[in-house]
Amino acid sequence: MDTLDKFDIAILQELQADGRLTNAELAQRVGLSAAPCWRRVRALEEAGYIRGYRAEIDREKVGLGVLAFVRLDADRNSGDVTRSLEAAIRQVPEVVSCHYISGSGTFELQVVSRDLNHFSRLAREVLINLPNVKDLHTSFSLGEVKAAAALPLSHLLERPAGRNP
Repeated sequence: MDTLDKFDIAILQELQADGRLTNAELAQRVGLSAAPCWRRVRALEEAGYIRGYRAEIDREKVGLGVLAFVRLDADRNSGDVTRSLEAAIRQVPEVVSCHYISGSGTFELQVVSRDLNHFSRLAREVLINLPNVKDLHTSFSLGEVKAAAALPLSHLLERPAGRNP
């Protein structure tokens, strides 16, 4: 599956909006019959366009009121050392997102916690003690404006310049 057509893109858009749609509902929304729609969803999953399905949980309702952005500075950025740090970060359940970044710092983490006391303990006992961590810098979210947004897919519908329909 090298290219996506308008039906594939519509399927992706609909499933991003509501991953619990039945195949019949999805097929109706994208203008296909049930069997071809099901085959396309399976093909999108097998090709890796759809990586999974999960519930979006309100972190505050489950008692995770603190969202922190933590920049970790590594002591060295060699391959083996960086992989070791990456593996250690993956084992910390409070880290909900991690990105290898450019500029100052090595990793940018999103970390959730019950409250500031729990975050402080996590930072002092876990994060600063991860392998190869030289320093960490933290900023706290003062309020969420937008989170867990669907990916924009309209660019996939645009025709490349110079190509006829």
